[in-house]
Amino acid sequence: MHTVVNMFDAKSSLSRLVEAIEQGREREIVIARNGRPAAKLVAVGEPASGSRLGVAKGRFEVPEDIDAHDDEVAQLFGAGRAL
Repeated sequence: MHTVVNMFDAKSSLSRLVEAIEQGREREIVIARNGRPAAKLVAVGEPASGSRLGVAKGRFEVPEDIDAHDDEVAQLFGAGRAL
């Protein structure tokens, strides 16, 4: 859950909003301009949302012949040369 604050209120109470984030009372605060979300206030230590590259590094082995069937797979998707 997040809190939405308009730009005027954010400018006049920025220190209170930052304190709420720091103390964990709010996870994120969305700042809106003219009723539309414009920015997000979150704690610095929070990981960015979305997928991260390299999270599975070292957890599995890639076989040497991983590319052996590329042409066949491409053909199945209509993008490769005929077999």
